[in-house]
Amino acid sequence: MQTWCPDLDQWPRSWAYEPRDIPPGLRLVECFKPFLRTLLTLQLSRQTLRRHRDNIWTLGGEVIRALQMDSALRRQPIEQVVRDLVGEDGGPLLSHGQSEAEQRAFDATCRKLSRFLADMGSGRGQPGYERARETLNQRRTE
Repeated sequence: MQTWCPDLDQWPRSWAYEPRDIPPGLRLVECFKPFLRTLLTLQLSRQTLRRHRDNIWTLGGEVIRALQMDSALRRQPIEQVVRDLVGEDGGPLLSHGQSEAEQRAFDATCRKLSRFLADMGSGRGQPGYERARETLNQRRTE
């Protein structure tokens, strides 16, 4: 994972608006790591892996932005905030004016993450995330 995401430990600082954003950013990275590791097992092209990695980084920034806009979210577990932002419809509307194509690619990654989290939350896929991996592999053409 270090080769694919060499700056993963810097993601929380890159998302932060202020120092209090660092702790939820660190929790976000921990939330995203199992998904990122599973993507590496799917034999996806480098371009697809990069797109998913970049979209997960973007999602982290959108989560921190949501925390900035609604301080009540800071009282929720970060995993719940992520689950509330992603779903079968995709992810949140990107806040930096990305193109429709970029939004669609982001939504595809968010749908994959949503399915992964649902499988993990149900206990399926334990140990080794096999069920979540299988689900992602079936839908890897998105």
